[in-house]
Amino acid sequence: MKNILPRGHKKLLNAWAFYDWANSVYSLVITSAIFPLFYSDLSKTAYENGNIPKFLEDVNRENIIFITTALAFLAVSILSPILSGIADYSGQKKRFMQFFCYLGGLSCIGLAFFSFDYIWLSLLIYFLGLIGFWGSLVFYNSYLPDVALPEQQDATSAKGFSLGYAGSVILLAFCLILSIFDIYPVNGILGFDVAQFSFILVGLWWMGFAQYTYAYLPLGTKKDTSDVKNILTNGFIELKKIWNQLGDNIQMKRYLLAFFIYSMAVQTVMLVATYFGTEEVQWNEGGKTMGLISSILLIQVVAILGAFIASWLSKKYGNIKVLIGINLIWVVICIYGYFVITPIQFYLTAAAVGFVMGSIQSLSRSTYSKMIPEGNPDTASYFSFYDVAEKIGIVIGMTIFTLVTQWSGSMRGSILFLVVFFAIGVALLLRVPKIKTAILDHKV
Repeated sequence: MKNILPRGHKKLLNAWAFYDWANSVYSLVITSAIFPLFYSDLSKTAYENGNIPKFLEDVNRENIIFITTALAFLAVSILSPILSGIADYSGQKKRFMQFFCYLGGLSCIGLAFFSFDYIWLSLLIYFLGLIGFWGSLVFYNSYLPDVALPEQQDATSAKGFSLGYAGSVILLAFCLILSIFDIYPVNGILGFDVAQFSFILVGLWWMGFAQYTYAYLPLGTKKDTSDVKNILTNGFIELKKIWNQLGDNIQMKRYLLAFFIYSMAVQTVMLVATYFGTEEVQWNEGGKTMGLISSILLIQVVAILGAFIASWLSKKYGNIKVLIGINLIWVVICIYGYFVITPIQFYLTAAAVGFVMGSIQSLSRSTYSKMIPEGNPDTASYFSFYDVAEKIGIVIGMTIFTLVTQWSGSMRGSILFLVVFFAIGVALLLRVPKIKTAILDHKV
């Protein structure tokens, strides 16, 4: 057991940020890169052979995953308040983070067996992987104000995202090398192809590298439970308490509303981007897989730069002004995305998405963290509120995207529709007052 490090200690900040290195391989390999291609080929074959349940025959095959994704986020939004309340009052925040980490890691390994022959079990494994990833993030994010001083939070948040992008690129590049040079060591022994082996590597990477984070993060602070009637429902009571506290914090209240709207669109783009590239871009014969993975690698590399530039700009111009600018760039990207047909156009879009994806995620998290009253013991509850808002937004975003796609028969109209959310996000951010608070040593 490592000695408990004081808040702001460099080693503690590095250990916290390193969890992004551990878990971001899920968001890249499973959410963005290899699994969408794997699922696209698998589902196409299943539909052609009629190997699907009858009531799914008229459902767009990508929408099966989109619906499962939306249901998983709905489950996380319900579970988060319950678990955060328990974590706050039991002082076991790290244990909950570990549980979801291992649930997600083992589910990634289980995806190696994904098949339409047992589609419901396969979708359940995919569902549990999402629960594990996003459930662990509830507790991970809530540690930021616990480990970093207010003036450290922008840079620490950016460092976490940058480490995540770097680590995930390394693993994805390794999987790509296995595929290109045909040096996959397990094929023919266990019967896994490169994609399936990649899912196993994601699970092992995630659980393995997370041990460094767990070695230094504090267990959590146990709170007095004498006035708690039911620890299972206490999380919802805590959310209500946070909501009531927001009544006196106009800055945070308006910021959260803006975040809810624009995050709805950001997360939807991230979840559907590869499926869009698979179905809507006219790739040269045999070039789709390499083209999509290359574009995703491009996104990750540019996102590292974007996260640090956003952190630098926020010190000069303030977080809210930078977030407004980033949302305006998203508007342009979505409008341009509607007309994307060729691989070159898709690469240009991917580069732009990478730049604003890293910056908007990093800056959104640190902006909210700095708005939490200094010394407040309910950091898990505050971030539970933040995460619930984000997850409900994703459920709404994915549902709208799925319905528009099913109705129109194409994802293009759905991408264009997301412009509305970014535009509303800009309007709402403009209403966030410039309030100087005691916890801020620089601009918000």
